[in-house]
Amino acid sequence: MVDQELGFVGYFDRESCDLDEFKVLTSQSLTAADAPLAAAIEKNVPIYDMGSLRSDLDDAVQRRRLLAEWGRILQKSAGVIALKGAYSDTSVIDRATGVFREIIEEERRSGAGEGDHFAASGANDRIWNALQKQCLRDPEGFALYFGNTAVAAACEAWLGPNYQVTAQINQVRPGGKAQQAHRDYHLGFQSADNAARYPAHAHLVTASLTLQGAVAHCDMPVESGPTKLLPFSQLYPAGYVAFHDEAHRAVFEESYVQLPLEKGDAIFFNPALFHAAGENRSADIHRMANLLQISSAFGRAMEAVDRRSMSETVFPFLLSLKKRGDLGPAEVNAAIAATAEGYPFPTNLDTDPPIGGNAPESQAEILLRAVEEGWTENELVATLSALQSRQAA
Repeated sequence: MVDQELGFVGYFDRESCDLDEFKVLTSQSLTAADAPLAAAIEKNVPIYDMGSLRSDLDDAVQRRRLLAEWGRILQKSAGVIALKGAYSDTSVIDRATGVFREIIEEERRSGAGEGDHFAASGANDRIWNALQKQCLRDPEGFALYFGNTAVAAACEAWLGPNYQVTAQINQVRPGGKAQQAHRDYHLGFQSADNAARYPAHAHLVTASLTLQGAVAHCDMPVESGPTKLLPFSQLYPAGYVAFHDEAHRAVFEESYVQLPLEKGDAIFFNPALFHAAGENRSADIHRMANLLQISSAFGRAMEAVDRRSMSETVFPFLLSLKKRGDLGPAEVNAAIAATAEGYPFPTNLDTDPPIGGNAPESQAEILLRAVEEGWTENELVATLSALQSRQAA
């Protein structure tokens, strides 16, 4: 049902998905007038020459103009920007690449780094929490790497100040297969059924909470499989449900674009943009990208709450209230929602990987399972303790 005042349905579900609307939205063309500061437009992606624009970032007026253009494109237009020469000194990239390759080899020997999003585990080399690992191993190199005004400007253009950076290295070896088309964190990491539980306005807001980026750590010709992108697809309201649909994925596969990148280039895109890592058809290119997942400063709760202690305290009472019939299933769920942490992020994906799905088990899911299966208090304490250890390790 359409809300006449707000102009969108109350909830997005599979019936809300309109394939024809998706095709129309993604058939648009980006023009030079839409991106006046871009050096070129390739395949509906504006290309910004940071060699020419870097000095603009030091001028308040020019900086505001550039960031406003990037923000407008990410929100209302193509949904993606490419920064040519984001790193003018690629020795900084090479230094970081050396650190990441050391970590990859160490984790491969130890069996760490398992699990992946939208691709089979083991199809590539993944470093979870590359941000912290790089910083602790090579703090000077880390400072040089992230002391990059072009990257910082892209983050601020979408999220404003005080954003929170996380990073995951993805190295796709020759023969590595493509991912399935998807949207990204937050709602992009939910199943279609779970995404449909969130009201429509939450779907429309969630993309403003994060920004996706990728820094090229090597030259990436198209045969090496740079990210497949579908410009304008972030404008599709029901997309967090629709990307699970095979018909929508088929349209993506028919219409996506890929940009060849050079070492030191970067792309940033709206997390609601349909995208997927491409297949590495090269013979010898180990395609490495540092995937930046940047969060808004506003994606934090106001108060720090010890929800583990609350869960352990309320658990025996939930059991007895359920047993007496004072709380039915819906009431138990409501009580757990007010008690335990229902969201499994942030976590340490090395020790708490998303094996068997896109997200690890949350504290609330554990508490519900304990109630349904009639665990002892000691069982719950041990399980929540193990969860906390995995998340903090």
